[in-house]
Amino acid sequence: MNINIIAVGRVKEKYILNGIAEFKKRLTPHAKINIIEVSDEAAPENLSNSEMEMVKAKEGEKILKKIKDQDYVITLEIKGKNLSSEDFAKKIENIQLNGKSTIDFVIGGSLGLSEEVMKRSNFALSFSDMTFPHQLMRLILIEQIYRAFRIINNFPYHK
Repeated sequence: MNINIIAVGRVKEKYILNGIAEFKKRLTPHAKINIIEVSDEAAPENLSNSEMEMVKAKEGEKILKKIKDQDYVITLEIKGKNLSSEDFAKKIENIQLNGKSTIDFVIGGSLGLSEEVMKRSNFALSFSDMTFPHQLMRLILIEQIYRAFRIINNFPYHK
């Protein structure tokens, strides 16, 4: 299984990078993990709604260029579906059983995802009604992917 985490912006915090590297290493027997970063657009605090949409559209174009037609795309969205860790594991397992070899998880920038990216999504996932920094979300996501593979393979980690 190939898993791409496509994310807007760079992670600079060493503790987050170390955590991501640890879970990426732990996932090696289960999946090939690629972290694909696309550059974020400048988004000052006082943007109008149309300016915000333009920023999301530009970031969205960069994201869509990284997604292949045959990939299964899961976008992280506040209004997405909440899943338990067990249900998340079942989701990944079902994607594999349905013949998809690549899952693209997409994390937007500080303003979220463009309409075009959300339309391309096969499944919208929400981790919480809360908002998390998109850099930290990468660590949370990769840990949950690791947990899912542990559940799928009946290994003790999950509890």
